Amino acid sequence: MKNFVEELKWRGMIQDIMPGTEEKLMEGPQAAYVGIDPTADSLHIGHLVSIMILKHFQQCGHKPIALIGGATGMIGDPSMKSQERKLLDEETLKHNIEGIRAQLSKILDFDSDAPNKAELVNNYEWMKGYSFLNFIRDIGKHITVNYMMAKDSVKKRLSDESREGMSFTEFSYQLLQGYDYLWLYEHKGCRLQLGGSDQWGNITTGTELIRRILGKTDAFALTCPQVRKDREG
Repeated sequence: MKNFVEELKWRGMIQDIMPGTEEKLMEGPQAAYVGIDPTADSLHIGHLVSIMILKHFQQCGHKPIALIGGATGMIGDPSMKSQERKLLDEETLKHNIEGIRAQLSKILDFDSDAPNKAELVNNYEWMKGYSFLNFIRDIGKHITVNYMMAKDSVKKRLSDESREGMSFTEFSYQLLQGYDYLWLYEHKGCRLQLGGSDQWGNITTGTELIRRILGKTDAFALTCPQVRKDREG
């Protein structure tokens, strides 16, 4: 096994990392995931670095999980956005998911007999039967509104810079993403979530849910720098 964290460090691909992450990965093969909301039928430049680190994760002997947000894609992540994202219908989401799945299969090894072959999951599968009342009773009670409002993605949308404000739909996004991590922790043995630096708040909400609900402290987070387009003027 190669040291995954060291591999990313010399490449300049780490923005934030939770203490203990490197030590956990050196214990032996681990599972980690990256979440991708199917807002289009193709991956875009914003996905590039997080998909690259998932590829490096597999090359270092670990198991990558690509999570397609069939459920969260219906809501829209407010992180670093100035206005609410257009909500997509099920047919459009299904079409987009198929396109992304085909592209990911060219980057990650899903089909070999390797013990760390990649796995593709869709959070719609575990959210579709979860009622709103059960979700807010079982999950929502563990994270305070104060905790959620302290996240940069929320503060920016509620600041004077934003005229749009934030709908309850968007506000609930970090709780849903946090639940994804909790579900994968319990059902897939996933101990690490990877993503772009704009996802740090959402990812740490997941580690906090795992701590508060399961009493576990071995869920970790690592983010990479975002690819930013230079602007003139």
